[in-house]
Amino acid sequence: MERTDVAIVGGGPAGSSAAHAAASAGADAIVLEKGVPRADREGLGPDSTDAAGILDYWVDIMDIDPAEFDDGIIHQTLDRAEFIGPTESVTLRSTGIDSSYDHFGYTFFRAKFDDWMRDRAEDAGAEYRVKASVRDVETDLDATGADPRHLVEVANGDHIGADYLILADGPQRTVTNRVLDRYLPDGSKASERLASRTVNHIAYQEYREFPEEVFKEVQHAIKFWWGVMPGHTAYPWVFPNDEPICRVGLTMPIGLDIDDIENRDDYELLRPDDDRIPKGSEYIHRLLEWEYGDEYDIESDFPIVETRGKRNGTETYPISSTKPIDSPVDAGIAVAGGAMGTTSAFHEGGDHVAIRTGAIAGELTAKGDLSGYNDAWKDAIGDEILRNVTFAELARGYGPADWDRTFKTTADMLGDGGLRSFNKKFTASVGGMKILYRYKKQKRSFRKKGYTQLTEDEYVY
Repeated sequence: MERTDVAIVGGGPAGSSAAHAAASAGADAIVLEKGVPRADREGLGPDSTDAAGILDYWVDIMDIDPAEFDDGIIHQTLDRAEFIGPTESVTLRSTGIDSSYDHFGYTFFRAKFDDWMRDRAEDAGAEYRVKASVRDVETDLDATGADPRHLVEVANGDHIGADYLILADGPQRTVTNRVLDRYLPDGSKASERLASRTVNHIAYQEYREFPEEVFKEVQHAIKFWWGVMPGHTAYPWVFPNDEPICRVGLTMPIGLDIDDIENRDDYELLRPDDDRIPKGSEYIHRLLEWEYGDEYDIESDFPIVETRGKRNGTETYPISSTKPIDSPVDAGIAVAGGAMGTTSAFHEGGDHVAIRTGAIAGELTAKGDLSGYNDAWKDAIGDEILRNVTFAELARGYGPADWDRTFKTTADMLGDGGLRSFNKKFTASVGGMKILYRYKKQKRSFRKKGYTQLTEDEYVY
């Protein structure tokens, strides 16, 4: 049996960040990553799939200066976000939140970024193993002396003893669910409560080459369409990558039934003869046809770049619920990143909060005391999570007309004065007051009742 201070399951942003923090603080840390192939990466690495964009204040949450990145990681700096409804739209050029980053945000090459995060962890002294799929974890809470508290079984037959366990295996929670099941009361299973079909979304995206003149229009913008496809927090997007390539994708709830959709004719990307929810590829074709079909032939002028992404220029991946979970810290276990639900179906992605939660978990394990982890991650990212779950709840039940009304109110108040002026005008308008009242009321409710879907006091040891 091999021994280490900290065993980390998953080598994505949360796992690599945890390893870097633990090793930097003097702990022995081993990352166990099963490894997946990608067309745009040499060798195996983590499941590097999301829209890969960071807003200005997310840089501070992430606590990594982009100036540290290797060349080629940042694709584009951003100056705006465009929110587009069926007939109304609004453009934001400021997040309205103070930050140390000079631009509105940036898009980046996620696979290269993950490789950089791995190198960073290894440079700090952590060990990163690929083709190391974790089969099971056994825990002895009564272990003393030289005996490890956790025994991690790897698929190749290796066994690794660790004093602390960090679960960072992403929103699919392949290992996390099995581990958490052992700390819940009889009849309550994490694998059922957090099952992807009930609380997760699925995302799909394609790497498309844009015509030069179209790419120039979107080069410094991230674009989101709301109210054009059914489903709670369901929307398509365009993120600019290296010229002239963009990621065109969407997110939608898993298991949506088209027969349950009311006013389906109001959704731009549905068709009268649809007998089921369209596949992601069909949705994307319809989006591009709607936006650019009058001037371009979509398949010839916006071709898929088959050398990019996970498979032939496409990627499919889960996004976990916007409500996170606490960790069973009394067992010496921390759940971080997507596995704890920090990725968000509302704002698309969660690298910044995954990295921050991983770093907190790694630092505390190196100090030999995880007891404050659940409080520490709330202090660090609680406001961000609270905003996400609040907005997601406000959008529950929104249809196309609701999104148009919201965007029109926002655009009318925004004018040319920017967000600072907008904040004053917004609260002075009837529509703005209604939206603000609902937002503050829902936010207060989450503050009072909590916004975690699995709380620390539910674990049984």
